[in-house]
Amino acid sequence: MKTVESATEVRLEPEAAANAAIIWLHGLGADGYDFVPIVPELKLPAAVSARFLFPHAEVRPVTINGGMRMRAWYDILGFDRSDAQDEAGIRASAARVDALIDAQVAGGVPHGRIVLAGFSQGGAIALHAGLRRREALAGVMALSTYLPLESTVAAEATPAGRATPVLMCHGAQDPVVILDRGTRSRDALRSLDALVDWHQYPMGHEVCVEEIDGISRWLGLRLG
Repeated sequence: MKTVESATEVRLEPEAAANAAIIWLHGLGADGYDFVPIVPELKLPAAVSARFLFPHAEVRPVTINGGMRMRAWYDILGFDRSDAQDEAGIRASAARVDALIDAQVAGGVPHGRIVLAGFSQGGAIALHAGLRRREALAGVMALSTYLPLESTVAAEATPAGRATPVLMCHGAQDPVVILDRGTRSRDALRSLDALVDWHQYPMGHEVCVEEIDGISRWLGLRLG
């Protein structure tokens, strides 16, 4: 694959014309390079000529880290479900993701061949944006994350968003996004009749080999 780098993203272009796209959002404090090394391990079917987009979040102050500036999709005011959330930041980043999806469609990759993925904070944006799309995507992959702005989802989730398959993976020992927050988010999605495939692994706030194998199989089903 050919690597194309810019100030806003890292893009991996397949050798043949792209017939699928995977947009993958990094976690708090990381950048678009974070998940690039995983791509060769995914072992997608030969018929899948996927373009990978790894956008960089903007640099902004993050409240829970003492206002330190870092790459973040939105500000985090606290880790508890009852804490206030940066709604404006969440919606702005989701709008950016929508623009990335629209650009792929304009370039010839249909909605049903696009997967929106994210880890931790990036996964929260993936869930938020995917549930609100007017057109169903091939899937949403939400790793070690939670459902943001949960009180707004029932009113804002579209029929297409509810019909988009969701893969949720979480570590049983996650000290950052605790397991209970992940399972509550899963249950909230299922209460909306969202198609959630849940997998739990004996790990912390990270990605493990077994999880990558599961992601590979899921992507093969969604795009193969």
